[in-house]
Amino acid sequence: MQDSRPLGIFGGTFDPVHLGHLRLAEEAVESLDLAGIRWIPAGQPKHRAAPHVDATHRLRMVELAVADNPRFAVDAAEVESDASYTVPTLERLRVEFGEGRSLVLLLGADAYAGLAGWHRWQEIFSLAHIAVTHRPGYAIDAATLPPALAEEHVRRFRPDGAAFTSSAAGCIGSFAMTPLAISATDIRERLQAGRSVRYLLPRPVIDYIQTHRLYLRQTPA
Repeated sequence: MQDSRPLGIFGGTFDPVHLGHLRLAEEAVESLDLAGIRWIPAGQPKHRAAPHVDATHRLRMVELAVADNPRFAVDAAEVESDASYTVPTLERLRVEFGEGRSLVLLLGADAYAGLAGWHRWQEIFSLAHIAVTHRPGYAIDAATLPPALAEEHVRRFRPDGAAFTSSAAGCIGSFAMTPLAISATDIRERLQAGRSVRYLLPRPVIDYIQTHRLYLRQTPA
């Protein structure tokens, strides 16, 4: 029997996927009582710089990172796209899961603060809920958000995650995440410098990076 609880949607470049990503997904499942997480590595997201390695490598690293967690699944549909946008992705998932299934888009606080700059961002609310992660004791403050987003936040925010189970889309919630000072930028810099990334990435991901010699500093020909 299919689990009818809300499904988390976690997209990103994952360049590379690291333990901070995994911990966010794990705590989202527990805090929001999700059925699981659909991981969606992006091809080329238009609101940020080009990823540092090819999408097929980033997809494979995510697959390796989540392989031992039955609550995680990987969606490969976006990796060949040269224009990854959130709304078309959610529209595709709506076709797959139907209008009645609750979908919860997971966002970090920084990404959420920039949401008003995303392509067709207001349409997200007709397709999914949004759950924003934050540090314990530091809930999202609408006063710090851009005016258009702050208006939506005040209107849609629900302090209780149960709101995600009563409708398929349209609410904003949040959950606290154990602080982990891990960033993909720092990891790439460590790899370029030949420094250790042990305990920052899952072991299979480290092995994959070493085998394929990813993130090495490029030297001019």
